[in-house]
Amino acid sequence: MKPYFPSAMLLLLIAYLGVQALTGERGLLSGGERDAMLLRREAQLAGILEQRRDLEIRVRYLRTDSLSRDLLEERARAVLGFTDPRDYVIRVTAPAPDTAKSPRA
Repeated sequence: MKPYFPSAMLLLLIAYLGVQALTGERGLLSGGERDAMLLRREAQLAGILEQRRDLEIRVRYLRTDSLSRDLLEERARAVLGFTDPRDYVIRVTAPAPDTAKSPRA
């Protein structure tokens, strides 16, 4: 048994590395999963970049040299919760959930 031990260990090591090369996290058979994850991450990146562009535009309008009165008024109303006296405000409330249901006979 002693002369076969190094050969058996080498064979097991080769088998382990072969299985990992095929089915591991970066294996040959997991390419589809990596491609799908890449597409999800690219879509996420595109959304974040769009959000950044929008925030950069809003910041540009809030600087003192090019202050947009409309944007400033919109933000003040949103933060403070006030409206202009000339505005029409329509309050929308969600209906209360019906918790007292009558038993059916």
